Amino acid sequence: MQDNVKGRAQEILKLLEREFYLERKEFVALIAKRSGDPFRILVATILSQNTNDRNSKAALERLESKFKVKPEILAEASLEELMEAIRPAGLQAQKAKTIKRVSSIIVNRYGGKLDRILEKPLDKARDELISIPGIGPKTADVLLLFSSGFPTIPIDTHVMRVSRRIGLAPNSGDYETVRESLMRVFEPKDYLKAHLLLIKLGRTYCKSRKPQCLQCPIKKLCSYGGRIRSKKAN
Repeated sequence: MQDNVKGRAQEILKLLEREFYLERKEFVALIAKRSGDPFRILVATILSQNTNDRNSKAALERLESKFKVKPEILAEASLEELMEAIRPAGLQAQKAKTIKRVSSIIVNRYGGKLDRILEKPLDKARDELISIPGIGPKTADVLLLFSSGFPTIPIDTHVMRVSRRIGLAPNSGDYETVRESLMRVFEPKDYLKAHLLLIKLGRTYCKSRKPQCLQCPIKKLCSYGGRIRSKKAN
């Protein structure tokens, strides 16, 4: 059974690669990744929470125009200045507090160096990141995958919805269940690509409301799409 799901996952990945061209500018974590600075990726991921990449990109650019994005700098910045700088991301009060608190912890606990965490094995690094207030599983997984290529798959709202609908994860699966399911059916070398392509599928066709199943490039491999087509046929 697992082999069948894994084979279907590989077919889905091939079809999505043919359908979509992934541009760096579409994903704020990819934009931040270009610098090679794990802390910049972490800040970009915090900014991306509960908003789209266009807004989080604008917020990151505004933040960088006012501050050096370094933990020792942001730890000392005033909340008011941080809030104003990241306003395009929305929820600026909450996100400014998170960025300031996380920055302070990284400075005080790790000497301002995230590498002290990222040099550890995956499970230990992930647990340590999640232990920092303001860093949840998704933020930790984005940082681990994008900064150091750790074999993990971040599960955002698009990936959660799409992977459940197309049958790569249980319908009732929580974050860890979906993450572990996807890690079983995709090859580690494809984790980053799978993450980005599933997001793209969710944004383009497999939307939360009114999914465009008839136009979807993987409709023949999707049980959810099959049910939708059957209803329309009847």
